[in-house]
Amino acid sequence: MKDDTMARPLRAASTAPLAAQVAHVTVEFEVGKGTVRGLDDVSFDLREGELLVLVGRSGSGKTTALNVLAGLVEVTRGDVLVLGQPPVVARPQLGYMFARDALLPWRNAIRNIEFSLEVRGFGKVERKSRAREFLDLVKLGRVAFNYPSQMSQGQRQRVALARTWAPNPKILLMDEPFSALDAETREGLHDEFVRMWAASKKSVVFVTHDLNEAITLADRVLVFSEGRIAKEFTIPFARPRDVVDIAADPVAREIYKEIRQLLYH
Repeated sequence: MKDDTMARPLRAASTAPLAAQVAHVTVEFEVGKGTVRGLDDVSFDLREGELLVLVGRSGSGKTTALNVLAGLVEVTRGDVLVLGQPPVVARPQLGYMFARDALLPWRNAIRNIEFSLEVRGFGKVERKSRAREFLDLVKLGRVAFNYPSQMSQGQRQRVALARTWAPNPKILLMDEPFSALDAETREGLHDEFVRMWAASKKSVVFVTHDLNEAITLADRVLVFSEGRIAKEFTIPFARPRDVVDIAADPVAREIYKEIRQLLYH
């Protein structure tokens, strides 16, 4: 391995316009006769073209924050704007990818991608063209007519990635999309995802438990703990990034150590 990790240029801070804003948001859920606070006075921004990663232990509020942006969770107090609009209004311009592929088992790969285009009103010819284009982008053209039961978990997640991307959303919301994959498959899918993101520069909010994944992918990392943002980290590495080099970098190791300390101490 080359010992040149410290010689890489630092990533410049973003001055892009805002894609989303969360301001002093509190979310409370009714549980029995009482309430549980999912988010407690949380504020953060997402910039156009930014890859923002949310990390935290289970129940820390990171997925609740993602669902607030998606308009799936109503806020108790505070304000949320997505693309300058309330999240529910902006929803047609959002893509949401889950931890599990959630493919329709009765549709083959290409028809699963077409589904996301059907619900957004794309015509038949464009649906077929875009579905084929995005299936090829994730390097799965050869399994276009395979059903989910005939594909590996990695292939199904690639189809899910293509399905999320095909309608050309302005913002991607991703809830631990690669967590169910083995390390080798996950690394390959990271490469596909980052390649597509770099070409499109979409705004992305990405939730993960994996701190190495967070540091490798992110422009910024928000660390959630007990419904609050404990700390924000700017990841200072230029792209492209190699997961092995990043893991060996002393700056990355220090960031990893500090995040882990926030979460587990």
